[in-house]
Amino acid sequence: MQRMDKGRKIIMNKIKIYGAREHNLKNVNLEIPKNTLTVLTGLSGSGKTSLAFDTICSEGQRRYMASLSSYARMFLGDMKKPDVDNIEGLSPTISIAQKTVHSNPRSTVGTITEIYDYYRLLFSKIGEQFCPNCGRKLESVDVDQIIDFIYNFEEGSKIAIASPLLIEKKSEGKGIFSQALEAGYSRVVVNGKIYNLDDPPKLDKKFKYSISVIVDRLKISKSDRIRLASAVETALGLSAGLVEVIFFDDDIRIKDSKIFSQKNSCPVCGISISEAEPRIFSFNSPVGACPVCNGIGYLDEFDIDKIIPDKKLSILEGAIQTHNPNAEYILRPFEALSEELGFSLNTPFKNLSKEIQNIIIYGLGRNLKNAYSIQNTQGSYVLHREFNGIIPDLKRRMKQTFSEYIRQWLNGFCTFQVCPECNGNRLNKDALSVRIAGLNIMELCNLSVKDSLKFLKNLNLSETSESIAQSIITEVIKRLEFLENVGLEYLTLSRLSGTLSGGEAQRIRLASQIGSALTGVLYVLDEPSIGLHQRDNTRLINTLKTLRDLDNTVIVVEHDEDMIREADYIVDMGPLAGVNGGEVVASGNIEDIMNCPSSITGAFLSGKEVIEVPSKRRKGNGKKIKLYGCNKNNLKNIDVVFPLGKFIAITGVSGSGKSTLLNDILVEAVQDRLLRKKESFNGFSKIDGIKNIDKLVNIDQTPIGRTPRSNPATYVEVFTKIRDLFSSLNESKLRGYGPGRFSFNVSGGRCQACQGDGVKKVEMHFLPDVYVTCDVCGGKRFNKETLSIKYKGKNIADVLDMTMQEAADFFKSHPQISHRLETVCSVGLGYIKLGESALNLSGGEAQRVKLSLELSKIATGKTLYILDEPTTGLHFKDVKVLLDVLNRLVDAGNTVIVIEHNMDVIKTADYIIDLGIEGGDKGGEIVCTGTPEDIAACPSSWTGKYLKKYLNVE
Repeated sequence: MQRMDKGRKIIMNKIKIYGAREHNLKNVNLEIPKNTLTVLTGLSGSGKTSLAFDTICSEGQRRYMASLSSYARMFLGDMKKPDVDNIEGLSPTISIAQKTVHSNPRSTVGTITEIYDYYRLLFSKIGEQFCPNCGRKLESVDVDQIIDFIYNFEEGSKIAIASPLLIEKKSEGKGIFSQALEAGYSRVVVNGKIYNLDDPPKLDKKFKYSISVIVDRLKISKSDRIRLASAVETALGLSAGLVEVIFFDDDIRIKDSKIFSQKNSCPVCGISISEAEPRIFSFNSPVGACPVCNGIGYLDEFDIDKIIPDKKLSILEGAIQTHNPNAEYILRPFEALSEELGFSLNTPFKNLSKEIQNIIIYGLGRNLKNAYSIQNTQGSYVLHREFNGIIPDLKRRMKQTFSEYIRQWLNGFCTFQVCPECNGNRLNKDALSVRIAGLNIMELCNLSVKDSLKFLKNLNLSETSESIAQSIITEVIKRLEFLENVGLEYLTLSRLSGTLSGGEAQRIRLASQIGSALTGVLYVLDEPSIGLHQRDNTRLINTLKTLRDLDNTVIVVEHDEDMIREADYIVDMGPLAGVNGGEVVASGNIEDIMNCPSSITGAFLSGKEVIEVPSKRRKGNGKKIKLYGCNKNNLKNIDVVFPLGKFIAITGVSGSGKSTLLNDILVEAVQDRLLRKKESFNGFSKIDGIKNIDKLVNIDQTPIGRTPRSNPATYVEVFTKIRDLFSSLNESKLRGYGPGRFSFNVSGGRCQACQGDGVKKVEMHFLPDVYVTCDVCGGKRFNKETLSIKYKGKNIADVLDMTMQEAADFFKSHPQISHRLETVCSVGLGYIKLGESALNLSGGEAQRVKLSLELSKIATGKTLYILDEPTTGLHFKDVKVLLDVLNRLVDAGNTVIVIEHNMDVIKTADYIIDLGIEGGDKGGEIVCTGTPEDIAACPSSWTGKYLKKYLNVE
């Protein structure tokens, strides 16, 4: 019995995987100890994600779903069982992938962390309401509260109870005075002075007045409460909920007065505001959302810079991209307008007067008192009243068209602009008029996590408010501290979730999981260190250890050296990638990995293999691009120089402004000038040196396709040439087969039974959909007639099943094909198949496929290459291959700019731009620039501090 118990304990303390074959996994058997921080590492494409997410995580989630009733599974959906024999000791599983959380424009950091929901509750309970117009504080009081206020003053004091009938409005007052006199009242107060209604003052209707009818005059006496209450109730009835208490120095002179409202309304503006409740602070609810932008915060408006990108052209030369200058019916209104206003259609648009430009853009009705419209009179156009203008006409076309193509075409001339009504704050005026300690809910959301913590911890509340809000504030502070602990203190809660990097989104979810304090859970994470500076790595690792110490198992797919060294258990996948990977090379602690002779990871960890520091830095070509006055987001009006002909790295702590500088300013500015032929100044004041480059290539890690049919062969433009080759064969010519016959995207040559997918989906209703190999083509995608055409004994399906390296050798006699394939092999992707689904490629593989396409093109030597964290998902060896590729581009005279945190990349750069010093509002400045040695010598640079170790300098 003891043996059985002991054996049972061993099983329960380990996750045992038997026969994992998902994707490229080769019947993997593995044991992972529970309640540990386990790192899965290995080359890109070695099978780490297939093991962690597609096998372990997928099976854990599937088992949970299977525990639900069949009725519940109809609504929740079911998951396909991964290709694995069995997994023992599996806990409930939560996957935290590196994909962006939401691209929904309504999703923010505040909403996905649920902090915004707590804020809505907080503001509805203790928020103070102010008038949206005049800013006066609004208070809703009843009769007893008014009387209690009066009794706070000295007994015997002379007061008057009055009813405000007019507050700061223009009036002659005659109607008010006569009605008050008829009602039996004898005195009124006009702008602080008492008048007898028998001889009322004469008022000038050009000026504003405040008029109150005196209901009763009395001395404060607690024994006369009934009379006081009666006077207050009468005054409230006369003015529909308002009462004015007037204090006297003597019988005549008014010392002070205070207006009370029984409703939640402004006594001056007459605006009534409903009582604050959580839903009025929701920008997803029509009750709280801004009525103009519907809670989005911005509007998709037509952009004149897109409509008229080249203002050097005239209207007749086609300056207006949305209008065909050769179409007579389009030209006639402009001809009539030019005759009426006396300008020429041959004049370059930029040389027209501002007034004429505005009339052409917005129409006469919006800009002149004498508006015009164009009417057809027997074939000729006559200007009467109102010329619509380009933008109003485009809005009309957008509204009236039924064509989706036209709508998409028109959308291409639109851009997002901040909503003028709410100024980007998403909520209506009533919601934004509620404040706590001077801030409305959106102003609080616009603070960074760090500043939000400071605000809440220093918040001074009344005893009543504190008792109401304490539990809410405690919960919010706890969540904000979690975000701070994972290195996200620079984020604002109003930040759109779609703008977060994969690492930021993942760490936000990680912080939420720590807050839930679950135990006995299996967490699977995909490179949480993405976008994290070396300085913040320790905090992230401690956060994962905290999760582990709650008796959870944490499995992390990771390449970061610090994370690997701090792990309790390491699984090294390989030995290589793709078809040459899918095996467990080594497992155990750090020493076990380093001592394994076949482990590439171990070789780098032990120092047997290294990425060398260049013996000398490139001097560049002497030319440069310079940006002046960069001030977007948190950038503090900085001037930045990018020396050309060099490998440039932009570094700095998370949130220091790297992506803003490179992607939001430099890339946009260059694309506008090179591609769109327009000069925009979004986030900067001036740019010099564009003439020194002729092309910009922005290479990111987004998939090379979004459907299972997308594949590397198509992306690198080699599949078309292969199809051309097959169609040129004699057998194809005899049968009349063209290139389209060998495409699985069009009917004709593909298998019609599976539509060229190779598999069929069988819907199982409340059970998971099952994908089975097509019984007609056997998964080959093409019909038998197409497959009968062979080149060197291989049909088109056989070719698509080849690896890049095999295909390069196979098509050696066709330089146009082999050159492209050899280029893909040169970036370390010789193992992937030509027909591999784009969805199966990792981010690093997709990026290198894109790089190979650029390498295959003829270099001009004046190209600017942009890469944002290209080492994401890359192993030490992959980084070495990537650096070889990037250096080849620079050696050809081009310029490569990367945003990086990987010190192996940074140490090899020719020039570094280090931003900081911190993130958020404490970032956005240039800390230092120069070679890696210069950065390491800068005492204020966080990057330099960690770079010293990699450069072997003190």
